[in-house]
Amino acid sequence: MNKYEAEFSNLVRAFRKKHMGKGPSKINTTFCKNWAICEMEGNLSPIEKFIASADDGKQMLRAARTEMVKDMYRKNHPTEMEEFLGCKYLDLFVDIDIERDFGMSIFVFDENIEKKFL
Repeated sequence: MNKYEAEFSNLVRAFRKKHMGKGPSKINTTFCKNWAICEMEGNLSPIEKFIASADDGKQMLRAARTEMVKDMYRKNHPTEMEEFLGCKYLDLFVDIDIERDFGMSIFVFDENIEKKFL
């Protein structure tokens, strides 16, 4: 992870902390073409871990987590990311493995950020 990917990771952590109250404990970002791919560990709060201990809680929590994160970015446009990268944010793809507390977010931008920053 180069310094630009590391700084992008910090922006993701700050954004999630601001809008969700907690950010991931570890983020590793990779720029690939027009994507910023973020691998995240330590996403779940203690209460979410408790909910996940029930079988039906895992699926409910996964659905809520993925949809709520996407909705959060729709409602709160990530201007800090756009300013940092100098390009426009287009879309976000999100998934999380509740049992491992490991998530992935793929941010899509309108320019090749890999060429720009690597």
